[in-house]
Amino acid sequence: MKIALAQLICKLGDVESNIASMERLARLAHADGADVVVFPEMADTGYQMDAIVRAAGGADGLARRRLGALAKSLSMWVIAGLSLRERDTIYNTAVVFDRHGEVQAEYRKIHLFSGLPDPEHRVMTAGSEHCVFDLEGVPTGLMICYDLRFPELARALTLAGAEMLIIPAAWPEVRVAHWNALLIARAIENQLFVVGVNRGGNDGTHPHGGYSVAIDPMGTIIYLNSSSEEFLYVANLDCKMVQDVRQRLKFLGDRRPELYRS
Repeated sequence: MKIALAQLICKLGDVESNIASMERLARLAHADGADVVVFPEMADTGYQMDAIVRAAGGADGLARRRLGALAKSLSMWVIAGLSLRERDTIYNTAVVFDRHGEVQAEYRKIHLFSGLPDPEHRVMTAGSEHCVFDLEGVPTGLMICYDLRFPELARALTLAGAEMLIIPAAWPEVRVAHWNALLIARAIENQLFVVGVNRGGNDGTHPHGGYSVAIDPMGTIIYLNSSSEEFLYVANLDCKMVQDVRQRLKFLGDRRPELYRS
């Protein structure tokens, strides 16, 4: 499977411009033979709470309509971190459009960042459901950014059958070392592929870290972009590797969950 990592630089609150950038990168990914293109967290609005409140779209809003049409026109999967406004409630979501432009899956971020300088829980509502969907025969789990710090979620998705995790993010530059370490850890401890697509550029005065990456089930980096510039890379994943690794190293079957309860 060929998955394009689209490290986007957003314009805060400018949904039209951000969608145009996603369309441009998706077409480049399609030209490179990608089956899937993945965009970062809050790719429609940028990641800044006041901008999100101003620009968040609904389930039938501009971002979802245009990205659905894009997926259909290219016959390619499109996965993007998008805002979702439902009346007075805003969710941080990851939306999966299939080759027909239909919404195949949607995940609402479970863990909302509560730290400074821009706490999510001030304006957004947390989701409460896991998401594993079928990506052309590969069971795939969704997480978003801060979710990465909670190994329980990655393990729950693995136990639900996930063989790959896709993680859109707007991870800050100041903690990019954590991003790198946690992505590798999630791949190793769950024996699956991890695709982490981070934002580049700045949202106001807050620089994002870049370092979008694809990692195999042994924790080996398939590709890593060490800059925070806009870029696109198509990673070729041998999805049969998950079962090969799990057959050779059967530690998931050696778990003793009855002893892990506090």
